[in-house]
Order: sequence, then structure tokens, then C-alpha cells
Amino acid sequence: MLKDQDLFEHLSNRTWEMTEEWYSSLDKTKAGVYSSTDPEKVALLKKQNHEFHVRFCAMFEKENHEFVSDFQDWIESIAKDDAHLDTPIVEVIGEFFRTQQQYLEEIGTYALSHKDKVSHERLVEWTKAVVQTISKVIVEFTDKNSRAAEKRMNSQQQMIVEMSAPVILLAKKTGMLPLIGEITPHRAEIMFEKALAQSSKHNLEKLFIDLSGVPLIDTMVAQQVFQLIKGLEIIGVQVALSGISPVIAQTAVQLGIKFIDIEVYNTLAQALKQNRVHLV
Repeated sequence: MLKDQDLFEHLSNRTWEMTEEWYSSLDKTKAGVYSSTDPEKVALLKKQNHEFHVRFCAMFEKENHEFVSDFQDWIESIAKDDAHLDTPIVEVIGEFFRTQQQYLEEIGTYALSHKDKVSHERLVEWTKAVVQTISKVIVEFTDKNSRAAEKRMNSQQQMIVEMSAPVILLAKKTGMLPLIGEITPHRAEIMFEKALAQSSKHNLEKLFIDLSGVPLIDTMVAQQVFQLIKGLEIIGVQVALSGISPVIAQTAVQLGIKFIDIEVYNTLAQALKQNRVHLV
């Protein structure tokens, strides 16, 4: 790092001013974290920006390894911050470049007011160091932010899948499993595993599986549906199917799957009526 105690003290004394200058010139119409008018969120954004300045100007005081270590913590926290994850990454990178320009102008002004101590060569070195450091921060942030976004997306998808297969109690020892939307092999595996567990937990004797919300299923999913039925039968749960579309029926026929010993109804209402289920 290019140590210069005088420049460091100048910059560190202006960290809050630089934060306020940055925020006042911020385009508030940008998406995500930059558009918030919530006082608490604005205060947090300014705090995060100020922490950046505190760490960044330390490049002119600390040893390289210490500077890098301190900055890694900041990058990690911002990359995983929900508000920044909800902000288009191009917007965040744009603010890094605006901050870079802020430092270049600040250092340029400092050099002009200290002509007797700051040579042109020294100014060039500082400028180069600022640009290189910001570039490294952007690369590191982009990598960590992308990883965090992918992890959050996978977690959300997993949560959606796990919550999308609830066994609903209709009456004592009677439940319903409504299947809605596209059923992928992965989703089917998790859903049916949970259906078995919940049916056992509630000590069900009968489970209505309603497929009216499923547009179509492929061969693998169709097989899993009937494996679920067999699994439920093994633990003593009788299954009734409702809402089977012509497409699903055609898939079952093509697979050679027969509905022998399985109750099949056009609609869930018909199934409940025929079985005289009185809802709890």
C-alpha cells in the first residue's frame, strides 16, 4: 500500500462528509436499496457507505494484508445483505464507480492544496492505487453477491417446494393433498416424501389426492404418483384420486398404469360427497 499519513488523516476526517455528499447526489429513482425513503433503511445505507470509506482510506495507512482483511469483511456483509441482493448488481457496480470518482476528485483537490509536498508522480501513484483497489472490490463483491443470490434463490425454491405439499385434515383420520402447478421430478420426490410422513403423523386412514391444479405430468412423475399410492397403502392409508385431466389420464394409459382398486373421481367435490366426508 502507498502509505501517506497526511493523506490518510485528511480522508479519514472527511468520511462522513463524503458519505453525505454521495447520498445527496445519489439517483433515488434507482431500483432496490437506493430508492428507499424509510429513515431506518436510509440510515443503514449511509452507515454501510461510511464503513466503506473508513476501510478504503486505510489503504494509505495500513499494511496491505491488514487492509485486505478488513475490506473482506465489509464486502462479505454487503454482498449478503438482503437489500443489496434485491438491487440489480449493475446499479451497485455503478455506485462503486461513482465512489471511485469521488476519491479521485478528493485526492486531486488535496494534491492541489499541497503542491509543495505532493509531486505529480505521487498523485499518479495514488490515482492508480484507487482505480486498482476499486476494481478488485468490484470483482470480489460481484463474486460473493452472485454466490449469495444463488444460495438464497435455492433456499427459497426449496422452501416453496416444501410448503407446496401440505396434507390438509378434512375430518378425523381423513386428509387431502392438493397438488398445484407443474410437478418436476425433484418437487415430486420431496412432496411425496412429506405426504407419507404427514399421513403417518396424523394417523390417516384415507387421503384424497387432488390433481385438478396440475396441467400435466411426465412419465417419471406419473410413476412417482403411483409409487406414493402404493407407499400409502403399505402404511394403511386408502387413496382416492380426483381431478385427473385427459392429459394425465393419457399418460397413465401409455405407462400401462391401471386404476384398479383406486377410487377415481372427476372432481374433489364429487369425491367428498361420495365418501360422505364432513369437514371439520
